[in-house]
Parts: sequence; structure tokens; C-alpha cells
Amino acid sequence: MSGAEPTGATRAAQTRAAAGPTPVRRAGLPLAVLWAAFVLAHLYVATVGWWMPALPMGDTVFVYEPWSRNALGGGAVVGITESWVYPQLALLPMLLAQGISQLLHPLIPGAYAVGSASYVVAWSILITILDAVGFAFLLRGRRAARSRIRRGAALFWMAALVALGPIAMFRIDAVTVPLALIGGLWLFSRPAVASALFTVGAWIKIWPGALFVAALALLRGRIRMIVSAAIVTFVVVLGLVLLGGGRNLLGFLSQMSGRGLQIEAVGATPLLWLTQTGVTRIEYDRQILTFQLAGPGVDLAAAVLTPLMALAVLAIAGLALWKLRSGASARRLLPATALALVAVLIACNKVGSPQFQVWMLAPILLWWLFDGPRVRVPAVLVLVDYLFTQAVYPVVYDGLLRAEALPIALLSVRNILVVVICVIAIRAIVRTPVRRAAAPAREVPETRRS
Repeated sequence: MSGAEPTGATRAAQTRAAAGPTPVRRAGLPLAVLWAAFVLAHLYVATVGWWMPALPMGDTVFVYEPWSRNALGGGAVVGITESWVYPQLALLPMLLAQGISQLLHPLIPGAYAVGSASYVVAWSILITILDAVGFAFLLRGRRAARSRIRRGAALFWMAALVALGPIAMFRIDAVTVPLALIGGLWLFSRPAVASALFTVGAWIKIWPGALFVAALALLRGRIRMIVSAAIVTFVVVLGLVLLGGGRNLLGFLSQMSGRGLQIEAVGATPLLWLTQTGVTRIEYDRQILTFQLAGPGVDLAAAVLTPLMALAVLAIAGLALWKLRSGASARRLLPATALALVAVLIACNKVGSPQFQVWMLAPILLWWLFDGPRVRVPAVLVLVDYLFTQAVYPVVYDGLLRAEALPIALLSVRNILVVVICVIAIRAIVRTPVRRAAAPAREVPETRRS
């Protein structure tokens, strides 16, 4: 080839120049549209509960509000002066909502209890602000392809919020979703900060610890993550001890271990059907404010679920670590592992509260970003799971408490979906492609000249 003859790269450049400028790939929906969807979704979820049966804001009104009012008014401080069902940092958002409520209370006439109506509005404002921070973090990508993926994830988040309904906002679990999401977004660039966020989330509601376990099993910088989590835990524990709460430091663990089998728990599904024949029955536990099953086999099922959960968590973390050491990408393994762990926490839990379903949202969003082509099936299943969850609570929940067949059937479908999602996430871990080391080139023996 002569020096004047163009190379292949030169010819390709000339062809592109002749064809005109390269079209820029669309970045998806405009940001203004996504933020409009954010506002509409939160307005809908914040208001629709007022017209729904079973009062889906009930815990916010009748539990969170009195807890926070008593704490600020010199009464009992849950988690400090008395044992509590939640980790102690869960009280902080309740106190913040109480502060906002005091500002709103004069503006909201006709409150049906002291501060209750204004507290519901204040709680929805607090959750909307926290979600807005997470939403902004999700949409901060600059490149067109990355931005398109993130915008799709943002739209899915809003669809999931609407599908799950008021329970996605009016429970303490809602506070942990943006924390877990932001932590997940920072895992590869700021693992220590991500670990700190997961730890704070776990001191509000335990489930973000599953993301910490997944990161610890799969990512580098384990020492930094452990140190970060230890520092946060030390600060929290020191603060609680100084406030006089040392005696009740781990009260939430004893409260959890002493709970019975809640009617909505995945493991309660077969026993719940036995209410149709009178073998089991539904009872209300006034101490922990929940409906539980009673009858033959209930105590055994409740006793088996917790050790089963521990074994399943260890097995999933071990499977993910084995795939990582076999050459699979940590970035592709992480979200499927996180979803599998969270689904196990739901499926093997003695408590089956509907708000637990929101735990799957952050792992799905991270899966959307890190391994988009494989997220379609689990994402659709999570949306369907959310629709069934809202259909059960609050729509037919009164019928469920009467042990009617239709609500039990809807709940059974929802619980089966949780198990299916877990299985699909585990299958995704197993099927994550493995990078094979290149085989060494075969040596060709030299040919002796005659």
C-alpha cells in the first residue's frame, strides 16, 4: 500500500463526514416531564388514601404521631426510656414530621385528633422531600445513554409508587428508600459513604443491611466499608447511651424475636387458608398492634422462619461470592444479589406488613442502572407484586380480617410473587456471565531447514 492511499480509519472518517453530523441518541423523556411525573405521583399517593378503606395512613396517625408527641412533650421516649419495635433512629423522621406538623396545624382546621391531620400532611411533605433528593441523585447522569437509562429508572420508580399506593409513603420504610438508593449509586465511587448510608438506614429499618451485605461480599474496599459502618454504629450507640437508652439499645431485636406469625407473612399463607375450615384463626395482638394467626402449627412455622432466613442470606451471599471469584462482574452481580437478599428478608419474615414490599424498589432501580438488559422480568414482576399488595391493603383488607376467600387468594398471589422474584434474582446470580481468561497461544515448533 502506498503512503498516499487512505487507511480504513481514514475512509470511515471521510464517510461519516460526507453523511453529515452523527445523530445524538435521544436521552429519553425530558427532565421537566419526569419531575412533573414525580410531583403528580406523590400528590396522588399522598391524597388517595383519604378516600380508601382501612385508613392506610393509620400507623402515621395513630402510632407515629403519639410517639413523637410524647417524646417532645416530656413523656416516654420509645427506644430510650422503653423498649421499641424499631431501631432507635426511626424516631428522628417522626420527630421531624412532628415539627413540620406544628407549623401546619393552625392552617388545617377540623383535625380529628390533636395534630393528627397536620401530622399526616407533614409526613407526606417529609417523604416527598427525601424522595426528591433521591430522584435528583438518580437523574444527575450527563451522557445521553446513561441519562436515558436513569430516566427510565426514574419513571419506573414513579410507576411503582403509584402501583403500591399510600403504603409506599405512610410508613417508616419510605424514609429508607432514598437512603438505600443514594448509597447504591455511590457504592463504586464512594464505598465508605455508601456504607454509612446503609448503616443509617439499618438503624431506621433493618433491611438496608442487606445491601451492605451484598456490597461487602462483592466489592473491593471492604475494610473502608466496615470501618465506616462501625463509626456510624459507634456514634449512634454512644448517643443512645448518653441519653439513657443503654438498657433498651437492642430492644428492637427482642421485640422482633417475640412476635408471632402475622397474617400477611409469606410463611403464613398455607395456615391462613386453614381459617376457612376453622383450624386456625385471626387474632389481634394489642402489644405490637398487629393481626396474627393462632392455632395448630403457627408457633412451629414462626420458629422455623428466622433460622431459615439466616441460612438463606448466607447461601445467597456465598453464591454471589463464588460467582465473583469465578470471574463474574461485581457490577452485574450486585443488584441481583441485593434483590435476592431483600426478597428473602420478606419471604422468611414472621411479619408480612405490606410496606415491606417497598424494600425491593432500591435493588430494582440499581439493577436497572447496572445491568439493564436483565432487569425487565423482575421489574415487571415487582410492579405486579405492588398492584396485588395495594389490592390487599387497603382495598380488601377488611375482608382479609374476616378471613374471606377472595382477599386470601389475592394475598396468596402476592406472596407467591415474592418467592418468584427471589428465585429469579438467584437465577440471575447463577447466570451472570463469567469472564474467561484468554487461553495461552499454542507454540508452533520451528521447522528445521534441510
